[in-house]
Amino acid sequence: MAINVKLSESLVADAKRSGAVHHRSLPKQIEYWSRMGKIAEENPDLPFSMIRDILVARAEEADEDYVFD
Repeated sequence: MAINVKLSESLVADAKRSGAVHHRSLPKQIEYWSRMGKIAEENPDLPFSMIRDILVARAEEADEDYVFD
């Protein structure tokens, strides 16, 4: 379900800049920041880089089937 949310102009500008660097749309960049923030709050002992690496690994596992030779 999509809903409209009012955001500050500075947040939107920052998200556009960061999203362009990482090839994400504005909504996807804001979703990414929201997800990372939620995970960081729930796991205060994990550094950001570890959270990011875990999410990347999970995405790779979901996209690829490993074939045993």
